[in-house]
Amino acid sequence: MKKTKRFKLRYLLLGLLGVLALLALVFMHFGGFGTGESADLQEFASHAQPVGEITIPADAAIIALGEATHGNVEFQQLKLTVFRRMVEQYGVRAFALEGDCGGCEQANRYIQGGAGTAQQAAAAIGFAIYRTNEMAELLAYMRQYNDQAPAADKLRFYGFDMQRYLYSVQFLAQSCADLGVDASALQALVADGAWNSDYDLSARAAVITQLKQELENRPDAAQAVHYAEMLLQYCALQTAAGEDATALRDKFMAQNAQWILQQEQQRGFARIFVSGHNGHVAKWGSMDSMGKLLATAQGGGYYAIGTDFYKTRCNLPTRTASKRTEQVFYSHDPLAKAAKMAGFDLCWLNFAALEPESPLAQLAAGYTYMGNLGEGYSLLMRLLPPSYRIFQPPATLYDSMIFVAQAHPTKILEEK
Repeated sequence: MKKTKRFKLRYLLLGLLGVLALLALVFMHFGGFGTGESADLQEFASHAQPVGEITIPADAAIIALGEATHGNVEFQQLKLTVFRRMVEQYGVRAFALEGDCGGCEQANRYIQGGAGTAQQAAAAIGFAIYRTNEMAELLAYMRQYNDQAPAADKLRFYGFDMQRYLYSVQFLAQSCADLGVDASALQALVADGAWNSDYDLSARAAVITQLKQELENRPDAAQAVHYAEMLLQYCALQTAAGEDATALRDKFMAQNAQWILQQEQQRGFARIFVSGHNGHVAKWGSMDSMGKLLATAQGGGYYAIGTDFYKTRCNLPTRTASKRTEQVFYSHDPLAKAAKMAGFDLCWLNFAALEPESPLAQLAAGYTYMGNLGEGYSLLMRLLPPSYRIFQPPATLYDSMIFVAQAHPTKILEEK
């Protein structure tokens, strides 16, 4: 009799463990035991619009498109979709990317008719997340546009990040040669495609600072001075850590975006298009993000378009160098869920068009969990869903949002 009881107890415990394991799997898959509430479908559908019909205010000088993840096809494709709209309807001629300044200049030279392929130009940007067919398609579009455009109307491609240095060193040295400035000290800083170990960080910064000061006294040296400034930003970033490094990087990116805007305005173009992660383009937050700084500096001249997903299978890097993984996540955003449930694969919601105090406007103005995946993956993201979400009011962060019902992983192209 005792053996029978022990036998039943064993199976009861095994069954209980099985149920707990199943519940854990459900929790880890959905980021909780469900994907949250949904906005009213009829109200949402009455305001949702096609992405190809995005409108922006007349005074917008910087139009920023955020991405909820770096590793999804749809967010990469949106760069081209929205940029094309800005080119055709709003006179934008400059695309500024959260990518290496020098690497983006290499890509810019391709779209101006330079040698190579669109894939090689995309690889030059310097980050694996841009080594994709989607980025190559964007650059190919820009080159094809330029092939037919008069000289004064061509598109330009800029990078406002400073985390790489080789192309910036190369183009600074080239600019110095064109201007008749001795750059031998700069060239000595690099050996075999990397920093020369004979010079420490302070020595590099000293050489670049001296060169920048000399260039500032030369006419027509604005681009060269900018390369020097980007390298000094790179050096400054190496001495910062943690949140300080994040804030410093965003501060520099905001400065660089404003420099790009000034360059374009001098050419006679009133606006630029900027693309980066949601966390960088958002207008508000606890940290002084690039978007927050630009919104303060530009006022109504800064227009931010955020993005979110209902479900994503995202391409993310692992802790193992050179290895990536594809993982499924769900946001907990009632707006993104409404887009999914209402049958929109992709749609745009303009917060300014919502009726004040309407249920949809209140949802947009209230705090909610939105998807927020960067370049990194760990098991903790499965166990702790808030680690891949942000809890913020959408309409405070952005002027409008684009929702993707189901986002698919990018494919990183091999370097050649």
